[in-house]
Amino acid sequence: MHKSDAEYLILKKFEDNPHLTQRELSKELGVSLGKTNYIINALIDKGWIKLKNFKRSDKKLGYSYLLTTQGIAEKAMLAQKFLKKKSDEYNKLKEEIENLRNEL
Repeated sequence: MHKSDAEYLILKKFEDNPHLTQRELSKELGVSLGKTNYIINALIDKGWIKLKNFKRSDKKLGYSYLLTTQGIAEKAMLAQKFLKKKSDEYNKLKEEIENLRNEL
């Protein structure tokens, strides 16, 4: 997975559910926990998300990942790039399928 794709997907996941753990997020994205941690820390360093502590019901500390104003703007730009990339992949695959049909 390309870094900008991972950044976009992480921002999207945290926008939908800011209480996701890094472990849950890594499973949902299908990437290692280490890579997930690395990207989250990079997003914090860039100022796109901020970390907030809260008390969980099991009396342990939990974290909330909140998108900053800059993070929301960056997510929109990453979404456009992600959509273009996926559209290009779709069109290429569609063309490949059509070529295979013509061969049959």
